Amino acid sequence: MTPNEQYSGGLPPLVPSAPAIDPWNWPPDSGWSPQRNLIGYHVKATDGNVGKIDMATHAQDASYLVVDARRWIFGSTLVVPAGLVSVIDHSEQNVYLICTKELVKSAPPLKPVDGKFTNRPDRDKLARYYRAALSR
Repeated sequence: MTPNEQYSGGLPPLVPSAPAIDPWNWPPDSGWSPQRNLIGYHVKATDGNVGKIDMATHAQDASYLVVDARRWIFGSTLVVPAGLVSVIDHSEQNVYLICTKELVKSAPPLKPVDGKFTNRPDRDKLARYYRAALSR
């Protein structure tokens, strides 16, 4: 099954030279630090604003952002794997992603279990989605 068959609606356009990602770990040169609180930072895709960070985790192989995207997608909270972050600008409180808004919007949903997004099958599906889309 191709990524386009697996995720209805096809895959949106993205940055042509996007690097391979490790979805659930912060990129080493992103500017992430466990001492910095990212709550309230703006999340920006390559083509515009996604929303504001409600939660950021820093667990090995399980790091992600929970983004309030209600202004963009009515009633939506999105989970963005930390590996999609290209750089964090602490002075402007912006987190920049390596993909488009449409790629984030079209991602398979990740449902919380006990308030955390740790459901392994859903996380694996989300990781496959981003790896397939970003490796094109």
